[in-house]
Amino acid sequence: MNDDGDSGLAYLITAKRDNATMKSERSSVLIALAKARVWNSEGWDVLITDGHGTEFPPRDFERLEKLYAPH
Repeated sequence: MNDDGDSGLAYLITAKRDNATMKSERSSVLIALAKARVWNSEGWDVLITDGHGTEFPPRDFERLEKLYAPH
């Protein structure tokens, strides 16, 4: 784990709305969660995929944070 609490995994954020898809990859789970929460609040369907391929929809964001965020 890095000093900033990053476990070294990459987090892919995928957001879909209408016919548009946005993707963003972040190394920090906290930054990935922040971006995903903003997109979700703007009406996008958001999904975060961790480096192991596990998918986290918004209802699981707290679980993702508990798994990977610094304590």
